[in-house]
Amino acid sequence: MGNETKSSSSTKGRVAAGTAGGGFRSRMDHYLYSGEKKHVFAGIVIISAIFGVPWYLMSRGSKHQSHQDYLERADKARSEHLSSASSSSK
Repeated sequence: MGNETKSSSSTKGRVAAGTAGGGFRSRMDHYLYSGEKKHVFAGIVIISAIFGVPWYLMSRGSKHQSHQDYLERADKARSEHLSSASSSSK
């Protein structure tokens, strides 16, 4: 009987300390698993920022070109190179 009292009182102490203390881990668990709308919204905003900021920084440079544009530029450069090579060899 003495052991039962000790185990139940120590269990109550751990439960009370876990809920009353509210450490970082327990707060994070609450935010992650609560399912409250504001926590879900905050999670979506955080994940969007994590992936959106690098995407924005990478795509703000020169505009992407189509394959057709690339082929046209390559043909133009090739013809210029050939014309300059033939005029210099004469």
